[in-house]
Amino acid sequence: MVLAHRGFWGPELGVARRSGGQGRLALAVAGGDDEHALGVRVQATAQFLLRPAERRGAGPYGGLGLTLVGAEGAPGASYLAALVGLEAGPGARAGWYAELGLGGGVQLRAGWRFRRFPAWW
Repeated sequence: MVLAHRGFWGPELGVARRSGGQGRLALAVAGGDDEHALGVRVQATAQFLLRPAERRGAGPYGGLGLTLVGAEGAPGASYLAALVGLEAGPGARAGWYAELGLGGGVQLRAGWRFRRFPAWW
């Protein structure tokens, strides 16, 4: 089964701002290997958290936005993006997250999220 004609692998760094309610605006930038060429992906999404204040357990969320993709030797492209995710303790200080999305192909993300900047910043 073929999911996409190009593969992309690389680390991602993201920032997000919660409005205080159930909404969150997020921006993520990833750089890495796009079929043996240097590639970049930029994604901006508006997300909706189902249980934003939960400090224990997992909280689901979903989002819609735009993904921009570029690589050396290939024309850039933009795609509508949609994602669903699950994060540990959405109201806690930090926790894991996992996302599955569409936007220029199937996207799978997993990582650690800090919900407040450390005091030393």
